[in-house]
Amino acid sequence: MERLPFSKPSDLTKAHVRYQLSVPALCEEAILRQEGVLSVDGSLVVRTGECTGRSPRDKFLVAEPATADAIWWGSVNQPFEPEHFDALQERMLQTLEQREIFVQDCFVGAHPEHRLGVRVITQLAWHSLFARHMFIQPREQQLEDFTPDFTLIAFPGFQANPARDGTRSGVFIVINLARRLILIGGTAYAGEIKKAMFTVMNYWLPTRGVLPMHCSANIGPQGDVALFFGLSGTGKTTLSADPERALIGDDEHGWCEDGIFNLEGGCYAKVIRLSPTAEPAIYAAVHRFGSVLENVVIDHTTRQLDFHNDLYTENTRAAYPLHHVPNADRHGRAGHPERIIFLTADAFGVMPPVARLTHAQAMYHFLSGYTARVAGTERGVNQPVATFSACFSAPFLVHQPQVYAQMFGERLARHNVAVWLVNTGWNGRGERIRIAWTRAMVSAILSGRLDAVPFRQEPIFGLEVPLHCPGVPKDVLFPERSWDSTEAYQQRAKQLAQMFRQNFAAFAAHVTPEVCQAGPRV
Repeated sequence: MERLPFSKPSDLTKAHVRYQLSVPALCEEAILRQEGVLSVDGSLVVRTGECTGRSPRDKFLVAEPATADAIWWGSVNQPFEPEHFDALQERMLQTLEQREIFVQDCFVGAHPEHRLGVRVITQLAWHSLFARHMFIQPREQQLEDFTPDFTLIAFPGFQANPARDGTRSGVFIVINLARRLILIGGTAYAGEIKKAMFTVMNYWLPTRGVLPMHCSANIGPQGDVALFFGLSGTGKTTLSADPERALIGDDEHGWCEDGIFNLEGGCYAKVIRLSPTAEPAIYAAVHRFGSVLENVVIDHTTRQLDFHNDLYTENTRAAYPLHHVPNADRHGRAGHPERIIFLTADAFGVMPPVARLTHAQAMYHFLSGYTARVAGTERGVNQPVATFSACFSAPFLVHQPQVYAQMFGERLARHNVAVWLVNTGWNGRGERIRIAWTRAMVSAILSGRLDAVPFRQEPIFGLEVPLHCPGVPKDVLFPERSWDSTEAYQQRAKQLAQMFRQNFAAFAAHVTPEVCQAGPRV
């Protein structure tokens, strides 16, 4: 195998390589190149062009003998021919050699035994700043002999030719696990950079007995750890940013023998309609110098930000380092979780805002991963769409879902973790559940106040719903009360139940009868 680009320290002395630039230097470079503008608070505001969300249909894994048998091939992991990869890589490297580029050496994974070194090579200065925020920065002495385990090249200006390159469009995200190389082109959406490495970790960590998880995590004053699973837009970042608890991370974690650890060094928050009262920690973080704001509308005279304006997309984003969050945990590691919360954004208006799950139900809902794809998170999604995402992470899984589910179930049983379902979606009137009520429910779960209240088993999904919750009106806890007609509610609920059953049929052969029976009852 040929040497990867810039895999030796000597390669980074070339004149056109801007290596490991600091946050201020990268902001300066981005402004000089007219890649973005500074807001009144010093955050860097950029546009991502046509791609304002991930492009899952343009993501591929190279089909080569060393890893092919372990991959869950299909619509999530589309095979890419090695010959096409070689040709695409060659043309990208030729372009690379002719341009000034930015290089950041980082770690993915806060646990020293379960981390990968990644060299991120970018065309854009703000992409290098994004990588510096999102991944973990090595100490100075670690950079002296840094050898990357993976190399990621992101060049938005390089477009593929589908007829020649075997892609679907000019956009491509191609991961070669055997060669440890990722090529990204045709898209400036920075989320592709972080999610490409999360995909890599979803392949690599299970081979080491570590469960990769699409979840946020925080820790209480008494050391109690909580995890929040959910797809983008369901509230992982918002709900884990709790002033009474230390934030471990907002999106990606691993669960190993000695506890959980953050895979990242920063946060990537949705900021559409961001509120200083409802989300004070995030609001403060995105206004700090050097934070990167994607597709946020800015007044070019006053440089004031308008988080309520969706002119470019609903999927406005902010990337910032964890140290922008005052109560963030500086180690990125903690013990085993005591409580896990599944976040779903129910577009049908029938799931209860909060419910307690048995371990069998937890396994059922983990494999189901029911939520809604929120507007703007993926290209072409303009309204909430009901969907099922295995392990709350289907777009990033590499192995079969049951591989992750088995690891998850073993950890639940071993550590006797309590699991809850929290619906951050819509009620029968089409109104989104108020964030203040959701926060009250989460607070009651984490403090243990919900453990002792009486519960009622709702008849459709068999979920245990608390009869009351501090800070939440009683009627809010029972979704049927938000419908004009009981008959209409039951019809919609049975429709969703049928969708659950149809989706779970693919997993029935891989789980126990108890888990199969933990789904809807009608």
